[in-house]
Amino acid sequence: MRITAAGSLPGTDFRGALSAMSEALPELLPLPELPERGIGSQMVGRALGLIDDLGFDLQPAGWRLTPHSSSEHRKARAQWRQDLDDAEELLQGFEGLLKVGVAGPWTLAACVERFAGDRLLADHGARRELTQALAEGVRTLRSDLARRLPAADVLIQLDEPSLVAVAGGGISTASGFSKHRRVDAPELVAALKPFADGVLHCCAPGRWLGWARSAGFRWVSVDAALADYDELAAWLDEGRELILGVVATASGRPQSTDEVVTRALKMLRALSIDDATEHTVLGTACGLAGWQQRDVVTQLRALAAAAPLVEEAMHRG
Repeated sequence: MRITAAGSLPGTDFRGALSAMSEALPELLPLPELPERGIGSQMVGRALGLIDDLGFDLQPAGWRLTPHSSSEHRKARAQWRQDLDDAEELLQGFEGLLKVGVAGPWTLAACVERFAGDRLLADHGARRELTQALAEGVRTLRSDLARRLPAADVLIQLDEPSLVAVAGGGISTASGFSKHRRVDAPELVAALKPFADGVLHCCAPGRWLGWARSAGFRWVSVDAALADYDELAAWLDEGRELILGVVATASGRPQSTDEVVTRALKMLRALSIDDATEHTVLGTACGLAGWQQRDVVTQLRALAAAAPLVEEAMHRG
């Protein structure tokens, strides 16, 4: 079985993080995300850094759509250029699968403010414009990576932690006194479709794989502790691909090989899918940015040791 991680890591050294990840996760390599570098490297700012067609600035409440890009937005774009330069240098000859995390359109709409105030989620036109701009930014990113790393296969990981809340009307307005109206499934799915050649990652509780299926995704990444067994069984039964987050990241505590094996087997056996291991990658539930750097390496080694044990146990039945 292959292994991977969500992508976010502690520290500020991109080159060091990439070197460590390429050694630990050579088959399905996550491009490091380092939130400690600043607001432009955190989830929302990093995604906005891919967008050239719209402007954003930084307010006390967070990012806001504006007519022109601020210095913070330009820095976020520049950080991508530097990271891609480093990746091109350090990953020459890389022939594996490179997974690149990007915050999705619904999470951005739930976090970014309109120029007139409140979230973009409140404005149908603004959230549609944001989705189109993000899709174009991701297309440009894929083209850039194909030029820089022609032997690599690129898999965009669309990070949507706010997806279930957006669909259920659970996002608070800027005032905090009410909630934004729920987004109906057809619109929800339509915004995800431009990214369906990647992997949809959501680490929130709730049933959302149906939206992933309707949008055309063949890959999803889930937190094993929050996943719905029936949804996962149906997903794998269709021959789709699954990144199963068996490392509980919220604790910040490294888990032993035995713990990882036990958690993975409990889930996979409950699914009762004969070829589950052929379509499942073992990974982390979410990012590791809040961990100690030394613990990240320890955890990935335990995950690597667990994968063949899980595969062997599943084949034995």
